[in-house]
Amino acid sequence: MHARAELFALLRRFFAERSVLEVDPPLLAKTSVTDPYIESVKAQMGGESSYLQTSPEFFMKRMLASGLGDIYCLAKAFRDAEQGARHNPEFTLLEWYRVGWDEFQLMQEIETLIATVFNKFHQSAINTERLSYHDCFVQALQLDPHSASLESLQAMAVSQGYAKWSNETRANCLDLLFSEIIEPKLPSGLVTVYDYPACQSALAQTYTDKHGRQVSRRFEVFLNCVELANGYFELTDAQQQRQRFTADINYRSQANKPVMEIDAKLDQAMRAGLPSSSGVALGVDRLLMQLCGLNSIEEVLAFPWSRC
Repeated sequence: MHARAELFALLRRFFAERSVLEVDPPLLAKTSVTDPYIESVKAQMGGESSYLQTSPEFFMKRMLASGLGDIYCLAKAFRDAEQGARHNPEFTLLEWYRVGWDEFQLMQEIETLIATVFNKFHQSAINTERLSYHDCFVQALQLDPHSASLESLQAMAVSQGYAKWSNETRANCLDLLFSEIIEPKLPSGLVTVYDYPACQSALAQTYTDKHGRQVSRRFEVFLNCVELANGYFELTDAQQQRQRFTADINYRSQANKPVMEIDAKLDQAMRAGLPSSSGVALGVDRLLMQLCGLNSIEEVLAFPWSRC
């Protein structure tokens, strides 16, 4: 608990020194995310359905659209049925947005942030490296993740012992191969992986790289092979975002998952105009695990779900 308090103080000091405003979005709302891979915790408010928020993203984007500028939030988030060595249904997220920045500027800032807190805890520097998603796959699997056929990705997933993945989607196969094969082999220290496939763009913009490949302007950050953060050069096109939300809803319906409605207030804010910006969400509990050399998220929480 002392280490946790020290980390929170370091994080807040980091942003105060850079004049980034701390905000306090609601934890309970009438809508939640449509993401087919994230399940929301449902609640009742006045007889109506409501949801504990899976992240502060949607409220923070509404703040960005209002012209608030650079902002961050250090608060709880909730995801249903997530429990394990690195997961707890209630966890702490650090999420921030930089207006006018691209994803590479934000990568530099998150690398600086983690290096700063690592030095405070260990009085030493940390090795930092950046790798493209393409290079990770070529080095580990001799496979181009952007051009490989769906059939070849499914076959590779099956060859790794996942027989039921012979009909999985491209995005799911890539995610499985990365998490099961590539992630454990990442270099030690702090590693940022960027230029994810377009099928994994989520709410990031896409672009055509110098090799003519359509890729998403998304990155993830790993510390000693543990995923800490996920960031985007944010999508600002309201119509594109609505199309992606609709695709999510259709996927959820086909998978017999609870169907979530599009957040109308976020849609309205996007149509009013989201400024060009980059944002990232960092798992604070996982960061503390790494700083303290611990293997279970329960060791950094006063009351993990098993004790609630």
